[in-house]
Amino acid sequence: QVQLVESGGGLVQAGGSLRLSCAASGRTLSSTTMGWFRQAPGKEREFVAAISWSGGTTNYADSVKGRFTISKDSDKDTVYLRMNSLKPEDTAVYYCAAKLLGAPTTEINRYNSWGRGTQVTVSA
Repeated sequence: QVQLVESGGGLVQAGGSLRLSCAASGRTLSSTTMGWFRQAPGKEREFVAAISWSGGTTNYADSVKGRFTISKDSDKDTVYLRMNSLKPEDTAVYYCAAKLLGAPTTEINRYNSWGRGTQVTVSA
């Protein structure tokens, strides 16, 4: 399995931006499809964005389309989530997840490696 460590979370005002990073080790990202999920207090973990192992295909939740961008740097084995125009409802713990090859699916159960998460708080 691949080990994942998220960073870049923090407190930001509504309308602001953050960039999350997910550093991977144990397996090269060139063969790994990566996803970002989030979980707000009292809610289930939900899909945010995913990028295919080749980097050629991305997938976004409707709630973040046009505001968030997922990207990967295979040389650095790092995946990023650029978040712009943040809203209070984006407040959550953000988790990085990985699965071997395959499509950038929204299905949480398809991912078999998870990071510990990073807190994002957006104030009104």
